[in-house]
Amino acid sequence: MNDWKHLRMGELTARIPVIQGGMGVGVSMSGLASAVANQGGIGVIAAAGIGMLEPDGFSNFLEANVRALRREIRRAREMTKGILGVNIMVALSNFGDMVRTAVEEKIDIIFSGAGLPLNLPEFLKGAGTTKLVPIVSSARAAGLLIRKWMGKYGYLPDAFVVEGPLAGGHLGFKPEQIQDPGFSLDKLILDVIAEVGPVAAERRKEIPVIAAGGIYTGGDIRRFLELGASGVQMATRFVCTEECDASPEFKKTYITSKREDLVIIKSPVGMPGRAIRNQYIDDVEAGKKKPFKCPYHCIVTCTRQSSPYCIALALISALKGRLKHGFAFAGANAYRASKIIPVKELFAELRREFGEARRSRVADGGDKNNAPALGCES
Repeated sequence: MNDWKHLRMGELTARIPVIQGGMGVGVSMSGLASAVANQGGIGVIAAAGIGMLEPDGFSNFLEANVRALRREIRRAREMTKGILGVNIMVALSNFGDMVRTAVEEKIDIIFSGAGLPLNLPEFLKGAGTTKLVPIVSSARAAGLLIRKWMGKYGYLPDAFVVEGPLAGGHLGFKPEQIQDPGFSLDKLILDVIAEVGPVAAERRKEIPVIAAGGIYTGGDIRRFLELGASGVQMATRFVCTEECDASPEFKKTYITSKREDLVIIKSPVGMPGRAIRNQYIDDVEAGKKKPFKCPYHCIVTCTRQSSPYCIALALISALKGRLKHGFAFAGANAYRASKIIPVKELFAELRREFGEARRSRVADGGDKNNAPALGCES
């Protein structure tokens, strides 16, 4: 695929500048991650709630999560020689255990958001080649992480993922910021590039800035590369693939959804989240409680004593296709899904869309000579 810009993090080189976003509680596991890696992108296993799929996931939470993450990384390694990452939320109460496990398994990249991973470099202990990539929603957060990591560990982030408000799942924005043009991904990307660029130049280290949140087509990929991003992260579009680890019923919620079904909910973990509206969500918003016994205080910020439902149980129910007992997280473009296809076919579609966007720009006279060279490997 010589029409794609390569994405580099140190000695790692992805032929296609696409990272498959981590989708928690079992949606992106070894099956999806390995399929993406085999196509030249970066496949990502989500650590959040991964142990809930184990037989002893509730009774032996900590050990079950470590075991499941270790197994999924090894399974993925058996199915691909490509680049693999794990997504580990800072807000996880077992954050340290998950990071240590990923480093022990020599995962290529750790992506970490839902909070600032201020202590992430300490888990490397000077060994291994695992790359550390924070997920941020502002230039301020990126600058703070650079200063903290350099000051305490002498370590620069290997890249940044900048996630905008059109993403699925938990969002790093206040509710009033989600529709505010001042917080659009286009602006956030430029702000973070301006923050990171001088540091990268001074330290003579390439620090890729990756756009995420609402990216759905090859045309979107092209647009953000033109803005200066080194690559993109996509999650929602990978749900409706054959290799996605979610149930067919879960995928069907995407295919049957309409634009107006994508709603912002108030999550028990204290952040807004984007999900596909269903009766479960309607019941919660109407004040109906969903009785539960907390299996484990899995998210540090969760107000489990006063919450009307358990977010982890709702998401694991949806994953298994039991939508009466939960709901599906999804990005703002989930309603555009129309069919389930193999990951290989999805990448072919992205490539076609990428090319069509380029031809359209040329036809409109908008392909400027000073735009990033998308046909080269850089």
